[in-house]
Amino acid sequence: MTEIDFLIEDGGPAAPTFLFAHGAGATMDAPFMASVAKGLSRRGIRVVRFEFAYMAARRTGGPKRPPPKVEMLQEEFHNVIAKLACDGSMVIGGKSMGGRVASLIADDLFAADSIGGLLCLGYPFHPQGKPEKLRTAHLAQLQTPTLICQGTRDPFGTREDVASYTLSEQIALSWAEDGDHDLKPRKRVTGLDHATQLEQACDAAAAWIKERF
Repeated sequence: MTEIDFLIEDGGPAAPTFLFAHGAGATMDAPFMASVAKGLSRRGIRVVRFEFAYMAARRTGGPKRPPPKVEMLQEEFHNVIAKLACDGSMVIGGKSMGGRVASLIADDLFAADSIGGLLCLGYPFHPQGKPEKLRTAHLAQLQTPTLICQGTRDPFGTREDVASYTLSEQIALSWAEDGDHDLKPRKRVTGLDHATQLEQACDAAAAWIKERF
């Protein structure tokens, strides 16, 4: 893997680190990523963002390609962890696809005492419109302490969908009421705007991360 550009939000002295991967179609500095990173930083979490190579290539005029196979992304994630300077405790995870990739490598890292947990925001339990194509098999046996922040009407896994899945006891769920895949609610339904919902997710995620260490 070539040089990695990190975006780092400092969380203060001795802050635990959250290594935050992006989703399939958005950059590391997309509004959702930036809002969550800044929100967690204000709550005492060091947040480190990076881009997978296919996304980073777009910044230099490369073609708009879809993500490579998930096995390649897992290898990239391992390489990123190896190159990240992290003196303290670390949680890995990401938005959508980034969280899924992290979840596939988490147990080996947790067993090696390299990470303390897994944080996913908008987990893609299945492709949109294809609820029969589940991405949950490994989640049934997951040993890594995990928090998934999910919108109740996320088209990649609603609250009703998730209730029917077999998930490890290590997985906790924090629900964003009426939230979509970006945790965005319909204001006319909930009275909440997107910023408020993201702040609530950051509250839950920061508290959970601090419990790990």
